[in-house]
Amino acid sequence: MNDRGWDEDDARPYFFLSYAHTPKAGTRGAGDPNHWVRQLYRDLCEAVLQLTTVPAGVPVGFMDESMHQGELWAERLSEELATCRVFVPLYSPRYFNSVPCGQEWHAFTRRPVYPATIDAERTSGIVPVLWAPMSRYRLPKVASELQFNHASFGPDYATEGLYALMKLTYFRSAYELAVHRLAARIVQVAEETVIPVGRRLDFNGLPSAFNVSAPTKQLRISVLSYHQGELPPDRNPDFYGTRRTDWHPYRPAGSPIAQHAVRLARQLGFQPTVHEFDDEVESIIEGEAAAPGLLLLDRWALRDPDRRELVRRFDRSDATWVSVLEPWNTEDPECEERGGDLGELSDQALRITRRASRPSFLGVSGPTGLNTLEDFDDALPRAAMKAKYAFEGRTRAEPEDPPPPRPNLRDAFRRGPGAAPFGGDAPFGQDGSGPDDHPDRDDGDDPDDGMAPLGGRPR
Repeated sequence: MNDRGWDEDDARPYFFLSYAHTPKAGTRGAGDPNHWVRQLYRDLCEAVLQLTTVPAGVPVGFMDESMHQGELWAERLSEELATCRVFVPLYSPRYFNSVPCGQEWHAFTRRPVYPATIDAERTSGIVPVLWAPMSRYRLPKVASELQFNHASFGPDYATEGLYALMKLTYFRSAYELAVHRLAARIVQVAEETVIPVGRRLDFNGLPSAFNVSAPTKQLRISVLSYHQGELPPDRNPDFYGTRRTDWHPYRPAGSPIAQHAVRLARQLGFQPTVHEFDDEVESIIEGEAAAPGLLLLDRWALRDPDRRELVRRFDRSDATWVSVLEPWNTEDPECEERGGDLGELSDQALRITRRASRPSFLGVSGPTGLNTLEDFDDALPRAAMKAKYAFEGRTRAEPEDPPPPRPNLRDAFRRGPGAAPFGGDAPFGQDGSGPDDHPDRDDGDDPDDGMAPLGGRPR
């Protein structure tokens, strides 16, 4: 054994098949969803054997079939990733949202790659596979930088993905062609590169090579509330927990509001995380938007002058990519008794947010807040999407060059006969014509149209 844990006389496996484990469907008796990946692995091993001189009994490739977490599982993955000759990732939306898959990619790419000959140009040991079509998805940077011609595996493969070719009898010949060419590519890459055996890394401590989710798919849910240790004496502790994020305003209905919001956000396709507003507010105020967000505001917390000032500063920062939700349980006697006072504190702290309110939305949340869990359920999707639209608008790149001015026929006719019809010296619209004739017209393309801060009080 050398210092990297590998006997130099042993044959190294040709490929490591990296894929995202698919969970079983919820129906009773559902089959193994990873059966088709295992079948592909067997077919690839057989095809590679036919194209090489790998001796009998020597593993051709490696596929993690265990899904067992733990030290031994991590050590085995580390060993295979340090010794395989080619890395074969199965591209799918699930793959690029898998942290273990990103860790596998990271581990393999820590190893240097050398062209096998002075004339060879290959600098990567990765042979990607379209398990599912990816044309509708943006690849992470590490994947988009790979130069790879998927069309060479056949037109049906490039359009449908390998999973569809396996499942549908109609594509049987297309599947066989794709597997043959994939095996040939694996062998070619292995022969045209020299990738030394790497050191075994601590797999569980590795970062993912992927930005697991795009910023607009993330949702940062921040909670402004109390924990039980800092409650004012006249507030019932039953609605609070040991952490501020344990706030449970609609108790006994539902669960802590942040957990409930996470479930709703996931139904919308977001990948939410929960934070304390006190930890998030400075970065929000400074405009460091990492993702769209929701602020779950407990008006009782506004009795604290310092935290009320934080909310005022947040309001003045005009962070439109963070929507505000104000759960307010009218079945809570203390909320009913102090509703007027705390509502005024909320109005004062969120003055700019209130000013942006639109009357068309008031019917959803009522004049004093989100009074029931059902109100909250109705309001959260709109709040989350409003934040997403604002975040996208904030981060969308401006065009490098402004569009050329459109020709102005009215201006040309004013100049009289003989004037060049499109040679005006005033840009379109500056002479009072064109779209600027109606500067207040609503063209109906504003994504925020009809959306307002949620749970607010109209002025």
